[in-house]
Amino acid sequence: MGLLLLVRHGQASFGADDYDVLSPTGWEQGRLLGASLAAAGARPTALVRGSMRRHRETLEALVDGAGRGSGDTGTPETPGVTVDAGWDEFDHLGVVGAHPDLLGDDAWSDRRAFQTAFVEATRRWTAGEPGADGAAYPESWGEFLGRVRGALTAAAAATGSGGTTLVVTSGGAIAAACAALVDPEETDEARLARAWSRFNTVCVNTGVTRVVVGSTGPRLLTFNEHPHVSGDTLTYR
Repeated sequence: MGLLLLVRHGQASFGADDYDVLSPTGWEQGRLLGASLAAAGARPTALVRGSMRRHRETLEALVDGAGRGSGDTGTPETPGVTVDAGWDEFDHLGVVGAHPDLLGDDAWSDRRAFQTAFVEATRRWTAGEPGADGAAYPESWGEFLGRVRGALTAAAAATGSGGTTLVVTSGGAIAAACAALVDPEETDEARLARAWSRFNTVCVNTGVTRVVVGSTGPRLLTFNEHPHVSGDTLTYR
């Protein structure tokens, strides 16, 4: 059997000009995970990441924490690191922004206020409800789910027997993968959305989800392992 390690990125920079940058806490979370995996003897045979900056920086921090030096990750062209945009997060800012009625003056600067808006906006998105004045989303829920399923299938196929592929991605993508893995035959997008929401709301930054790959395909083994973070380094957003 093969093994997929799905890693959520470290904490991004909420409220900053560029959200897609790790915060100092996010860098530390990545280094802590790298050290934890190295101590446990985990040796990935392949590295995959989404195309977002926070994915790249998390992988750099992880490799640095494992004691091998950040130079091993290199650029997207470096052999051994596959960049698959199928693992990118959905445009959460676009989804929330499509519902200005949810946005108070502090929604973009206060984590609690944003989380409240985020939960309701994603509920509308996954239910297929349009944005304000009928505005379309950058990507539909069905398109996002299909994209992640494709990335999961590709990663599983490339892992091979006895291999371990480490994938750095985002919480929404991990939740979508888990929703699909819990019931691979489910096609009802509303039912999948309910499962996705339960997974997505509890994803920890740099939490690890393990998926075994056998003759019957990928199967969810564990979800959201995070013994390497605690106290100030334990974050959900």
